[in-house]
Amino acid sequence: MIESTYPHAPASASASADARLGPATAELLQSVVNVARAIFAAEAGSILLLDRATDELVFRAVSGQGQDFLVGRRFPAGQGIAGWVAASGEPLIVDDLRRNTAFDRLLAESTRYVPDALMAAPLIHGAEVLGVLEVLDPAPAARASLPELDLLSLFARQAATALQVAVSGCPGCAADGRDDPAADKRQEVARLLSDARRLLDDL
Repeated sequence: MIESTYPHAPASASASADARLGPATAELLQSVVNVARAIFAAEAGSILLLDRATDELVFRAVSGQGQDFLVGRRFPAGQGIAGWVAASGEPLIVDDLRRNTAFDRLLAESTRYVPDALMAAPLIHGAEVLGVLEVLDPAPAARASLPELDLLSLFARQAATALQVAVSGCPGCAADGRDDPAADKRQEVARLLSDARRLLDDL
């Protein structure tokens, strides 16, 4: 068990982001997971958000194994590799989870998929850790070096940008985006995701 303390973040911001996750932001997060999973040829990928009100990590986007039933699933924030990454604010590659003491096999079994390897990166906005992006069982070549981990961290930053829209969004603004202070951020997220898809097409 990892102690669930998050020195990088204010107490309420991530809970607000999770509570205000609307359909557009959920779609952006799903796009990030889908592209990250494809880039790393992984069996599965997920974005988990911190809910500080309950001290839990929540599956908010899933691609591949578990995508039909894991969204919305919660578990204590101090558990497993995702808990370690959220607490430390550092990305991580684990090639053999059987030898990693932070890996919670019982938790993995409860999701109906037990990976052998994974890559994980924190979703960071400013100084705040919002959650974790994971890819499970990526291709061996995709987890061979630090540049690949840097690439995963780039996708995590894209997801954090999408979450910034949720945090600073304007629920009472017009649906077409006029007079919406988050409209520029949405456009930036769309541009980042478009770049990611073009990268995927070039692979």
